[in-house]
Amino acid sequence: MSGEQTTQNQRPEICLHGIGASPGIVRGKAFVFLARKSDLPCFKIRPERIETEVRRFHAAVAQTRRQIQALGDEMRSRVGALEASIFDAHLLVLDDPAVINKTDEAIRNSRLNAEHCFNSVAGKYIDFFSSLDDSFLKERVTDIRDVTERILRNLTGKTLDQASEYLQDHIVVSENLTPSETIGFEKCQVRAILTDTGNHTSHAAIFARTLGIPAVVGLRNATLKIAQEDDLLIDGSQGIVYINPSEKTIEVYEKIASRQSEIDMRIAADAGKDDVTLDGHRFYLEANISGKENLESLDKAKITAVGLFRSEGIFMRTNSFPDEEAQFKEYSAVTEAIPSNSNCVIRTLDIGGDKHISSSLMPPETNPFMGFRAIRFCLEFKDIFKEQLRAILRTSTRKNVRIMFPMISSLRELLAAKEVLEEAKSDLRSRDVPFDENISVGAMIELPAAVAISDDLAKHVDFFSIGTNDLTQYMLAVDRGNSKISYLYDSFHPAVLRAIAKTINSAHEAKIWCAVCGEMAGTAVFAPFLIGCGADALSMSVLNASLIRYNLRHSKLTDMQALAHEVLQEGDPRRIQERLEHFCKNIMNA
Repeated sequence: MSGEQTTQNQRPEICLHGIGASPGIVRGKAFVFLARKSDLPCFKIRPERIETEVRRFHAAVAQTRRQIQALGDEMRSRVGALEASIFDAHLLVLDDPAVINKTDEAIRNSRLNAEHCFNSVAGKYIDFFSSLDDSFLKERVTDIRDVTERILRNLTGKTLDQASEYLQDHIVVSENLTPSETIGFEKCQVRAILTDTGNHTSHAAIFARTLGIPAVVGLRNATLKIAQEDDLLIDGSQGIVYINPSEKTIEVYEKIASRQSEIDMRIAADAGKDDVTLDGHRFYLEANISGKENLESLDKAKITAVGLFRSEGIFMRTNSFPDEEAQFKEYSAVTEAIPSNSNCVIRTLDIGGDKHISSSLMPPETNPFMGFRAIRFCLEFKDIFKEQLRAILRTSTRKNVRIMFPMISSLRELLAAKEVLEEAKSDLRSRDVPFDENISVGAMIELPAAVAISDDLAKHVDFFSIGTNDLTQYMLAVDRGNSKISYLYDSFHPAVLRAIAKTINSAHEAKIWCAVCGEMAGTAVFAPFLIGCGADALSMSVLNASLIRYNLRHSKLTDMQALAHEVLQEGDPRRIQERLEHFCKNIMNA
């Protein structure tokens, strides 16, 4: 167990429960990361120094831009273009002339220092957006805060690096964390991260998992209950935090950590073996990617197929609608790097919801997750859609490309999308541009409506891919980005699991392929259930691929089918979770 200590606890143990965001068992001292601007200076500037002060502000903005661009490049290579697009949103904040110009004016008119003036201007914008009844615009507050704090650190000369001597070997406790702070903590060598807010799919949680930092989020009031230098023990898998853990608790977790180390060695020794169950059933693991930069991680995970290529990466990076040639280069860089006998499923443009592009074509919405997004946007702006389809078709000459339409809710939408695809094919034929005439076409099943009519949809496509993140969100009417109700986002809910099973059955009755992608597909405890339901492939972030492969290789298909049958009869999510965890535990104990 990381961070082992021998000090005898004097105070009683307190146990907090949150959301396990990044696995790992860690023990260490608390560093409570509180308000970051309480000591912000405020002082008068001499008249002859005012323009110098304005230039100092602009220099800090330029420095911030370079830092954000560097962070974006780093995370794009490690996480992927879609997740790293958060830093593109940060650059948009820097490019807002209103904030910059008003700060310039404030410095000149008030003759106060740049830190004070910029903080005042940015604070007004934060207050304004926070007051709006618009979930998308409220989410932008986090971006503005992150950029504001980075500019202020550059103006004052105070950086996370300067705090590294305090943060090193500590468990950081904070109300919330920006993506920049989370990445900075890796460099400071923190042991783990705890936050009051957030959920499993928040940016801080995603980055913590990618960076290998154990994390528990959604603790609600950890900053009120944990004091500086408190002795902490955290379980990042179960979402449990112990304040002043007892000797008994420490002993229990030392055994758990030792056991986990043994399991890790077994999994490593099993790497490279065939993806076949104990009774000879072939299973397929595929990857979710956002661009070519993710392909190196596929090699390490011994995965060759891409089950989900998020094509919106280039749209998010450029904050625009790139032309056919730019998209063709983007997609072909991936498809040409993948073996010709492995599939690459390219999902067409899925913007809207929490993936926004600054454009008059995408005005702010009251409820963007249920609004003008994905296939709805594409069918409204067919020229943009057709341009993308032509770019994808041009990459298909090696016959390893599949096209998938997102957020299908009706047969009418699906048929309309296929009509636009036929128009794109006709355009290429008229230009004598080669493509795969028999390219496979699929639908992403992520809405309850699509599940209900999956038998009808299956007659018109070559494959399904079940998007478990949005399916869970829409099945349970829970905004997965809302920390107040994140406890209701429950992938073990029987309605979600039965919807998955129904979709797979509909696909197989129509004799088409059905994959599962999203967080569930990349979560080891769900893998035996999904294969037991008949899923043909699991497409995932490759972080857990080795563990999932091990669990499936050391199981029998007949046992996984029995497990699925049993789980689908159960109505209690907690008993479902216990049953799935028990199945995986038995694999490791065998």
